[in-house]
Amino acid sequence: MRRLLIAGNWKMHKSVDESVELAGILKSSLIDIVELDILICPTYTALHPVANILKGSNIALGAQNMHQEDSGAFTGEISADMLISAGASHVILGHSERRHVFGETDQTISLKLKKALDKGLTPVFCIGELLEERESGKMDQVLIRQLSSAYEGLTKAQALKTIVAYEPVWAIGTGVTATPDQAQSAHAFVRNWFRKTFDVDLAERIRILYGGSVKPGNIADLEEKPDVDGGLIGGASLKADSFTQIIENAIKKEV
Repeated sequence: MRRLLIAGNWKMHKSVDESVELAGILKSSLIDIVELDILICPTYTALHPVANILKGSNIALGAQNMHQEDSGAFTGEISADMLISAGASHVILGHSERRHVFGETDQTISLKLKKALDKGLTPVFCIGELLEERESGKMDQVLIRQLSSAYEGLTKAQALKTIVAYEPVWAIGTGVTATPDQAQSAHAFVRNWFRKTFDVDLAERIRILYGGSVKPGNIADLEEKPDVDGGLIGGASLKADSFTQIIENAIKKEV
């Protein structure tokens, strides 16, 4: 049985003080949650102070991106070692905003994923298609390209240390959510890719999250689907009440 994971991507929101405040509220309100895993990903500047707040809690800390090199003349970038020293255990890689706003390529994201694994960070690897790609019947091709590039050369043991997040680009921050059946279809496709590329055991163990306008009102129906193992939450993770409600609703469906 795959353990559910609810992750919050705070994107470029919250000052350090605001991040610390929200993390403190979540730590207190979610202290008794044992049924699933919880991850929050604030901005770089808030990582270390939030890590201090989360000590001794059941909430893991992640970053939103990283560079593929250990150090060097890369102004404005941050390395895996820096994230680890700030207290992070996870890192989001390949988010659609990194791909389509900042121009990151499959090749660059692949290098980042392998570096994260080498350093002991858990990658939350994002994949997903644009609306025009879905409407033109190219969703499968896009997902295969993204997966193949990232996992090429990885061993089964390495692949098992990753988490996948399927995020249809047309549903991110738009208020439009893929229907539970659409999410399940895409997740089943991804899981089958892992089955063919690695083996049945890995396919059954790897966690595949759904992301894209997830809210308290739709998380239960999404989690009901057999291949959806949690959510990567954007806007609804920025308020303690909505993020907490998402987690509580996911737990209700799980039990």
